[in-house]
Amino acid sequence: MMLQGTLPNVLAAPAPAPTLSDFNQLIWWLVLLKVGIVFVFLLLTTMLMIWAERRVIGRMQSRPGPNRAGPFGLLQPIADALKLPLKEDIIPRGADKLLFIAAPVLSGSIAFISFAIIPWGPEVSIFHHHTPLQVADLPVAVLLVLAMSSIGVYGIVLAGWASGSPYSLLGALRSAAQVISYEIAMGLAFVAVFLYAGSLSTTAIVNAQQHEWYAWLLPVSFVIYLFTMVGETNRLPFDLPEGEGELVAGYHTEYSSMKFAMFYLAEYINMTTVSALATTLFLGGWRAPWPLSLWSGANSGWWPVLWFLIKVFILLFCYIWLRGSLPRVRYDQLMAIGWKVLIPVSIVWILLIATVRAWRLDSHSTAPYVVFGFVIVLILILAWSWDNAAQQRAMKYAGPDADASDPSDLAEARRAGTDASAFPVPPLDLPHYHGVGLDAGVGVEVGASPSDTSPKEVTGA
Repeated sequence: MMLQGTLPNVLAAPAPAPTLSDFNQLIWWLVLLKVGIVFVFLLLTTMLMIWAERRVIGRMQSRPGPNRAGPFGLLQPIADALKLPLKEDIIPRGADKLLFIAAPVLSGSIAFISFAIIPWGPEVSIFHHHTPLQVADLPVAVLLVLAMSSIGVYGIVLAGWASGSPYSLLGALRSAAQVISYEIAMGLAFVAVFLYAGSLSTTAIVNAQQHEWYAWLLPVSFVIYLFTMVGETNRLPFDLPEGEGELVAGYHTEYSSMKFAMFYLAEYINMTTVSALATTLFLGGWRAPWPLSLWSGANSGWWPVLWFLIKVFILLFCYIWLRGSLPRVRYDQLMAIGWKVLIPVSIVWILLIATVRAWRLDSHSTAPYVVFGFVIVLILILAWSWDNAAQQRAMKYAGPDADASDPSDLAEARRAGTDASAFPVPPLDLPHYHGVGLDAGVGVEVGASPSDTSPKEVTGA
């Protein structure tokens, strides 16, 4: 008490939290300054992430990583950035040149816009002008991120279609399906935050977490968002649009030089943006964690920028950790996680949160409980019925009377999801692998007997 009495009031009181009205009286050069800071920050974060990813994964795999260009290899990203513009810029002969060039520009430019609504600090004084550390804010600011991610996928789709390559087209189609499925779950994860904060403004959401972070109040939404942010950015284990093992490099297979660099830049900027959004919605934004929050000056001045950066870089490190630890999932597994797990769980969780919020606002009404209980019972009945039917199908096709050699049974089992493989893959020992049924134009013996299963060399001559 005596210590607080001796401190000046300006140090004891935290900085006022910004509001939407603070963005109506901004000076034009302050806006340009903050835009420049965000632009440089995203570029530097991309370079740092590329270096950190190669070094950390190198340590995980017992190899040094880049260690020649500069101390600890810190200049390696700069060397790569200088090398890419000097590479030969190749455009396939059958490509649509206009869309082929526009696709990486669209992906790269859209990636910068989403970070504009991220608050990275409270209101501070810059050259004697008070301004919030945020480029802009809107009453529906969070929806801007969803809109930009939806537009950004157009760059990937255009790149795959304009390349004129089947590998690129397949990667683009995968990305479109992946963004649709995981963006629905991401939007549902946001709904719980909106219900608690009472606003879609990022500034208001950070202000609402003054006493408790939403990561503790809404743990299910936070976990679902962590899944979807990895799927939205096409990173391991959800990097199916690239899929080097089956698609060479996916949608950017035909790209080189600066066009490839734009896709590379967009990927890492999107990682930074979704990590910053997770910090804003669930980790208190720029507010200091406990026990640093007990210090009266922790959330004033320029200190909140440090807390914000620490949270963002912890989430970015998790990206690297996942890439060095997990294998790529199969594409049907990727879709199943999005449609069969994340979306149903999100819907049930929102019903629960809405019931709790209604109970807090009107404790005398029993209607929310009745509705929620009815929905839960209905979901349990549907889940029990589906599981019971799946077990019966499995017993039918796994029984001793089941003819595993019947193709119709195998097809039906795969449609029912009870086949051992549960994935439509061709047999590994087809007859034409041994030259059976091929004509003379492929360099094998004509008239080979179907019973002859000895390996034959197919030269194509």
